[in-house]
Amino acid sequence: MSQQFTGSTRYILDEELAKIVNISMILEMPLLLKGEPGTGKTMLAHAIANSLNMALIVLNVKSSMKLVDALYQYDTLTRLNDSRFGDSGRDVSVIENYIKMGKIGQAFSSDTRCVLLIDEIDKADTDFQDDMLDVLDQMEFDIIEIDKTIKAKHRPVIIITSNAKKDLSDPFLGRCNFHHIAFPDPKMMQKIIHAHFPDIQRDLMENAIGTFFKLRELNDIEKKPATRELINWIRALQADPDFKPKKLVKGEVPYPGILFKKSPDYSRAVNHTRRRLY
Repeated sequence: MSQQFTGSTRYILDEELAKIVNISMILEMPLLLKGEPGTGKTMLAHAIANSLNMALIVLNVKSSMKLVDALYQYDTLTRLNDSRFGDSGRDVSVIENYIKMGKIGQAFSSDTRCVLLIDEIDKADTDFQDDMLDVLDQMEFDIIEIDKTIKAKHRPVIIITSNAKKDLSDPFLGRCNFHHIAFPDPKMMQKIIHAHFPDIQRDLMENAIGTFFKLRELNDIEKKPATRELINWIRALQADPDFKPKKLVKGEVPYPGILFKKSPDYSRAVNHTRRRLY
């Protein structure tokens, strides 16, 4: 085993996740991560790249995206302008001058091994998913306009995330390793918060986390606050010179708009707080 990922100062890794990350790198297979928003799927790719000193290339998948957009783009507009005005210094007869690599093309062209994050693959249609896996299996693709095959110089570490909004095809699932990242329990959340705030007061950490999990359990919440909201909330509490951790014990919830970003959720949280206070 060459390079191993063991987590980072800001990314707390459980043993099971560490094993599947490292075995995926050894087997050179894409790792598909599922879990609710805020469980650290995207941040895992950032942590791997940072820990192993690799470049990170991020492909943010859109519903309208075609696979070729992720591979390369042929800039016909710039070529047309150059043919009209002729002051760019580029030879318009050389089409390769107008080929720009997409995110997958950049990962294949990298002179060193990199981490390729394919974020929110469930937004794409089934054809995009399956065709992309074909390219990642073969580690090459063709640029039709110049009749050229681009082969990967190094096989990237491939992390694929899904929020499970849409089912992925069986062929797609069969060609990936899989891990479901569960939402951290309070004990794991304490480790995460301590990693972000090494000097945090213990009563603030415990009371903030306790309040956070109670708020996540409120009925009819559409978008539950995630770890990033908790981190930003604690940052706000620390920045407030008038805040005291005992306020949380009394049922007060300062700055609920940091935790809840949708109006109905915000209203439910505020009403819940008022009922506890009065």
